[in-house]
Formats: sequence, C-alpha cells, structure tokens
Amino acid sequence: MTNANKDSLFVLIKSLSKSEKRQFKLYVGRLGVNTDAKFLALFNLLDKVREYDEKVILETGIVKKAQLSNLKAHLYKQILISLRLNPVNQNIRVHIREQLDFATILYQKGLYKQSLKILDKAKTTAIDNEEKNIAYEIVELEKIIETQYITRSIPDRADELAIQAKELSAQNVMTSKLSNLSLQLYGQMLKMGYVRSDEDYQFVKNYFQSHLPKYKIDALGFREKLWLYKAHLWYSFLIQDFLSCYKYSSKWSDLFYEHKEMIYLNPVFYLKGSNYLLESLFYVRYSSQFKEVLEKLEVTINEKDFPHNDNVTSLAFLYINSNKLNLHFLEGTFDKGVYLVKIIEYGIIKHKDRIDMHHIMLFYYKIACLYFGMGDNKTCISYLKKIINNKNLKMREDLMCFARVLSLVAHYEAGMDYHLEVQLKSTYKFLLKMNDLHAVQKEMIKFLRGLGDIYPNELRNEFQKLYDSLKKYEDHPYEKRAFLYLDILSWLESHLENKPVAQIIKEKAATLIR
Repeated sequence: MTNANKDSLFVLIKSLSKSEKRQFKLYVGRLGVNTDAKFLALFNLLDKVREYDEKVILETGIVKKAQLSNLKAHLYKQILISLRLNPVNQNIRVHIREQLDFATILYQKGLYKQSLKILDKAKTTAIDNEEKNIAYEIVELEKIIETQYITRSIPDRADELAIQAKELSAQNVMTSKLSNLSLQLYGQMLKMGYVRSDEDYQFVKNYFQSHLPKYKIDALGFREKLWLYKAHLWYSFLIQDFLSCYKYSSKWSDLFYEHKEMIYLNPVFYLKGSNYLLESLFYVRYSSQFKEVLEKLEVTINEKDFPHNDNVTSLAFLYINSNKLNLHFLEGTFDKGVYLVKIIEYGIIKHKDRIDMHHIMLFYYKIACLYFGMGDNKTCISYLKKIINNKNLKMREDLMCFARVLSLVAHYEAGMDYHLEVQLKSTYKFLLKMNDLHAVQKEMIKFLRGLGDIYPNELRNEFQKLYDSLKKYEDHPYEKRAFLYLDILSWLESHLENKPVAQIIKEKAATLIR
C-alpha cells in the first residue's frame, strides 16, 4: 500500500473542489470516445476511496499492474490541463504564457507577421506586469523570427531588440542574485535560527555583504526591489535587528500598496510581506500598529478580486491565525485566544498537504504558550510533546530547544516532580547535542535542578536570584532570543508578585502601548 500523502495523483484528486471535478468530467466528455476511457474510470475510483490502495485499483479490473503507472501519469496530465483551462486558475502569467505558445505555433507554420504581432502585445503585457523572465523569452523568439522575416517598416529593429534583450537580461540577473541571497539567508534561518555568537554574526554579515550585488535603488523595478527588501529582511532577522526587520518589511508591504495590481498578481508575496511586517511589529512590541496591519490584511484578503486558490487560502489561514495568537501574547489576553485552537487544529487537517511540518510545529508551540499563559500546564505539556517527539531535526533547531525549556517550566508548575527530573536530563543532553546550551538555558536548568534542595520559605529568594541573573540578558545581542520564544521574566515576576502570568503581561503591555 502506498501512503496517501506520498501518491501525487491521489493527493491532487483529493485537493480538487466540486466545481473542478465537474469541469474535469466536462473536459473529458468533450469527445464521446473519452466517456468510457480508463483514465476517467480511475479518476472516479480514486475520487470515491478514502485511502490510496493499489490492490483495490487492480481488483476493479480497470487496468493491469504493468499499465497502472502509465495510466496514472496520463490521468495526472489530463487533470492539470483541465485545471489550466479553469477560469479560476487564469491570471496574467498564464495568459502571457498562452500567448507565447500561440505565437510559437504560428511561427512554426511560417506565419511570421501574425506571430510577431502576438509577441509584441504579450511582451508589453509582460513588462507592464513585471514578468521580465517571460518578456526576455519573448524577445529571444522575436530575434529568431526577425532573422527569417525582414520588416522594412522598422529599419533599426535589430538594434531595438538587442538593447531590449540586454536590459531585460541585466534586470533578470539582478533579480536572480537577490533571490539567491534571500533564499540562502532564509535557509540559514531555518537551520540555526538567530545568530548565537560573534562567530555566527561575522559569518552571516560577511556572507550578506559579499553576495549583495551593487545597485541603484532608482534603477530597480518592482520585482528587483521586492527581492532586495526580502534579502535585507532575512539578514535583519538573523542578526536580531528587529527595528531593521520592521523597516524592510514595511518597505516590502508598502511596495505592494503602491502597486496594488501586484497584490492580485502576486498574492503569495503580498501575504508573506504582511506576515513578516506583523512578526516584526510583534518583536518590537508595537501593538497598536500590529492591530492596524492585521485588520488591513484581513480586509484585503476578503476583497472580491483577491485570488482564492488552494495555496493562497492555506497561507492566509496560516498567517492570519498565527498573528491572532501573537496579538493575544502581546496583550496578555490568553484566555480570549483559546477559541483559536479549534480553528487552527481544523485548519491544520484541512491544509495538511500545503503546510510544511515546521509551521505546524510552530503552531503547536504557540498553542502551548497560550495554555501556559492561562496556567493550564498539562495541556501546555501535551502540545509540547508533539514537538519534542518529532524526530525531524531538519526543522528549525531553536524551536526544538525552547520547546524543551518550556516543557521543563510547565512540569515544574504542574507539580510533576518525577517527570521534571527526567525532563532535566533529556533537555540537557539535547541542548548539548544541538550546541545550544547558552546562558539563559544554563541558568534555567541550574535553577530547576536545585529546586529539590530548596525549602519553601527560601523559594522566593531563589526566584529573585534567577530573575536578577536573567534580566541582564534581556537586551544581550545573542541571549535575548530566548525571551522571544518564552517570556521567562514575566513568569518569574508572576511568582515574585504572586500574580498570574497573564496579568503581568497585561500590565507590561499597558505601559508599552504605542
């Protein structure tokens, strides 16, 4: 039996909406000979079953085992063609590609003038919509046609195309360099999280400066600016310069509002830019603007012209709900955020084929923090176990580390002393393995390990000692990242002042509102 999540055809069929399935059957039935086709029978079968099972397919007699692979490939191709024809999936990019295909067909038939006419219109549309890679392809085809069809109406046509090709090539090279830099920095973020030492900082700084191409901002178009801001944003995140994160994520977001048509053409980039802006505002504790940006994002997503394909819908679910949780963390209103848990868990199941494991684990960590803030430590621990028991170490290591640290604190709060000792040993070994045993973690483990030897009347003094030792790391360039994942200081203050954690955070939020 093949795992349903691994069989591409089965996953594709299950992702289809009712209207897409209906259109596929109409597409197949456009010719009467297809109504009894084997690939349609296979489609109907896979549409009905809940799990992919090769034995069930073979038992129906639709196809022999030796032919199954080819039939599946053919069905997969036909579904994609049907989806391409669906108006829902039509956009400027698809339209330009279609025009390029038509022009190629006309060229192959020797109808050069007609081909050039279509290409000229498609090129204008491509440039207007910042589709410069396709525009370059169009110019290259124009050059090929011009060598076979002499147009006397434009004597300097060759020079014009050569200059245009050179300009588009230079713009595409700039975009490629910036996108490569952005991708490499993002990969670094997923691998190790924020910089943890001077050595990490120098490595990231040198890499960024050596790979950042020279540019003049006024000479850059929309797409080049987009990748430039993305590269700067990831660099700022890595070195924990959150004011710079705010600066470049704002530039990214503003770029789309200045070119609003690009929101509908590039909804994924728009969503990601808005999400990073919200994340930056969360880190700098700018709650009033956080609310404004989140509301503006929801309004834009609900506009009738905003695309609503599966990918965009999944990302919208991810970013809206993640940031709604962050808003409750900012304001300390943990109890008011519990309603989001069922929405998120349902969404994880609904969008499981389009949300990666890292983001699912991040959701679980945020939910665990939500319950921790409410004082429901056992529920907090149950969500942290989903992360701790995940053996996929390719995901962001710092998230794995702090899940274990929060688990330690939650075990202590829940009075689970035996489990605490086991957790201490496990966490200590894990942090050493990850090379992530830094000052904040060391102080936390030292405190929790010594709890068994402390008399109840000495407990407050020990909390005060730990608070004093951790407070100095709050603005430390490398240690402060611990407080981004877990507000240890507020937890300690709650013990020192005998108040719930949520109340402490609310009081802090009131003084930090801006």
